[in-house]
Amino acid sequence: MKRYVFPVLLILCLTTLGYGSIIKITVDAPIHPITSEYIQKSLEKADRENASLIIISLNTPGGLDTSMREIIEKILSTETPVVAFVSPSGARAASAGFFIGVACDLFVMAPGTNTGAAHPVGVSITGQQMDETMADKVTHDAASYIKSIAEKRGRNTKMAEDAVRESLSYTEKEAYEGGLIDLIAQDEQEIIDFFHNKTIQKFDGEERVLDLQDEEVVDLPMTARQKFLLTISNPNLAYILLMLGLLGLYFEFSNPGAILPGVLGGLCLLVAIFSFQILPINYVGLILILLSIGLFILELKVQSYGILSVGGILAMVIGSIMLIDAPIPELRPSLKFIIPVAIGLSLIFLFLIILAVRVHMRKALTGKEGLVGEIGVARTELNPEGKVFVHGEIWNAEAEQDIPEGTKVKVSEVLENLKVKVTKV
Repeated sequence: MKRYVFPVLLILCLTTLGYGSIIKITVDAPIHPITSEYIQKSLEKADRENASLIIISLNTPGGLDTSMREIIEKILSTETPVVAFVSPSGARAASAGFFIGVACDLFVMAPGTNTGAAHPVGVSITGQQMDETMADKVTHDAASYIKSIAEKRGRNTKMAEDAVRESLSYTEKEAYEGGLIDLIAQDEQEIIDFFHNKTIQKFDGEERVLDLQDEEVVDLPMTARQKFLLTISNPNLAYILLMLGLLGLYFEFSNPGAILPGVLGGLCLLVAIFSFQILPINYVGLILILLSIGLFILELKVQSYGILSVGGILAMVIGSIMLIDAPIPELRPSLKFIIPVAIGLSLIFLFLIILAVRVHMRKALTGKEGLVGEIGVARTELNPEGKVFVHGEIWNAEAEQDIPEGTKVKVSEVLENLKVKVTKV
């Protein structure tokens, strides 16, 4: 029996590790640090488990150049053959997604998909617009990069370069007929059937025969952490978190000791800051938003007749529009979302300021200050001192003129030793 133990254990280990299986990952989001981490970790897992193939189901509008290059570098160095599969029908692999597809060992598209449109957008990582010279340098660099990868992979370098320089986009038929992709397939099984026993060449020149018969396709989803980070990397959500964080801190500073607004505001602000590490933000926009909060607070202290409030609203709206300026619309908050939120939040700040001003201007109802202005009746003759009945109590009082008993009086001042100063009504 002992001689069978080791083989059984080996089979169990290989089964547990997924030896020889085909790993499938799904990227249905812009290319940024989170999707980059997901793809890289999946490639590392495929190498560790000696997977026969890894299929990247790709549907992306593009994304950040730095994240794209990290992914490509990992694809080119991984041992496991990698297939980029633009799917399902109606999907696209645009911009950064096009670069990733060209870099993979095999590039496959489903019917009704498109790829290309890879011209770099003239925006830096800080959201600042590039000048013409810098934009040309970035374009030339991207064109050379895609051309070198396409040439090494044996793909159509002219089509690849035109997708960058001319921002051309190709249907699956145009890409296949032009030699840009390797296959048009309906699903993963068709890919497996077609490439079984086919010989492919890795980027380093090594030839590999694909043995895919009867291999199980194993889905490898994102981890809970990656899903959470992907959720908060949504630019609209990141913007909302920033606004809620600022509003919570404003509540806390306006009403010290409330605690809950400060805690929630701080948490929202911290999560928003983490989101901005994923998204390219324009620091001028962020400063304008902070300036708007300062202007709203100054409105409490300075009699500006609404000028500071108007300036705060304008700074809030302009700063919100400038805040995130990513290379693709999917990484920027929508204007239809930003403007209502910015104006609505500005109105909330103004409403809170008006309430605070009214409270400060309101007459005190308790303590010594609460007696000033109260109407009472002289219980005795005031000549110049006597007693008055005010606020349900009898007070010692004095007046600057004689006041007969029974006359209505008004408290003008609260003096020492529980005495009030009154005038005749």
